[in-house]
Amino acid sequence: MGAMRVSKDLVPIAAFKAKASQMVRQLRRRKRPIVITLNGRAAAVVLSPEEFDRLADEARFVDAVREGLDDSEAGRVVPDEELDFDHAPARR
Repeated sequence: MGAMRVSKDLVPIAAFKAKASQMVRQLRRRKRPIVITLNGRAAAVVLSPEEFDRLADEARFVDAVREGLDDSEAGRVVPDEELDFDHAPARR
């Protein structure tokens, strides 16, 4: 995602309504989200589907790492000696 440009990325809701289809078509090319304002305050963010998927994948990865670290800190681990490597998938 590109760096936010306040002069181009903050759009009042009335302007977004007037040019919504044009702005949505430009999302992929811009590589930046559009922040829609309502009464001068951020109210919504519009992203391309690809950017949304990227952010969702990144969040799932971070959650999985956090869960693994929490398990390790809580002692929910299996020592290597107890693993049955004969039935595990081959390592690369």
